[in-house]
Amino acid sequence: MRALIQRVSEASVSVDGRLTGKCGPGLLILVCAMRGDTEEIARSLAAKIARLRIFRDTEGRMNRSLRDTGGEALVVSQFTLAADTRRGNRPGFSSAAPPDEGKRLYLTFADALRKEGIATETGIFGADMQVALVNDGPVTIWMEQ
Repeated sequence: MRALIQRVSEASVSVDGRLTGKCGPGLLILVCAMRGDTEEIARSLAAKIARLRIFRDTEGRMNRSLRDTGGEALVVSQFTLAADTRRGNRPGFSSAAPPDEGKRLYLTFADALRKEGIATETGIFGADMQVALVNDGPVTIWMEQ
C-alpha cells in the first residue's frame, strides 16, 4: 500500500461541486492499494501514519504525531500513486489493486485511522474528485508498507 501524506492547515475534497470530506489541521492522505496488499497491511500503514512524528512540539521540532496533536485526517483514494513511469511516456497502472479490492482496502485504511482515535473523513472511491489543501510546512512524505 502506498500513501502520500501532506501536513495541512486544512484540506477538502469535492465531487461534482459537492463537498464530500474535509479536515482542519492534520493530514491529507492520498492512498493507493497495490496488488497483493492485505487488510493487515492497510491497518499497519494507518497505525504508522497515526503515530508518525511530523508535527511541531513547543520547541518547533517535528516531534508530535497526529494522535498527539488531536489532528484530523482526510483520506483520498488515488490509484495513480501506482504509476510505473520507467518506460515510455504513458504511465502504467497494472500494479494497482483491482477496483473492488482497492476500494475494500481504502475503506479498511480509513476505518483503521478512526480506530486509532483520528477524526477521519474521505473522498469517494473511483470518483473524479477535486482536492484543495493548504500544505503546512510544506511537509510531504511518501510511504509504502
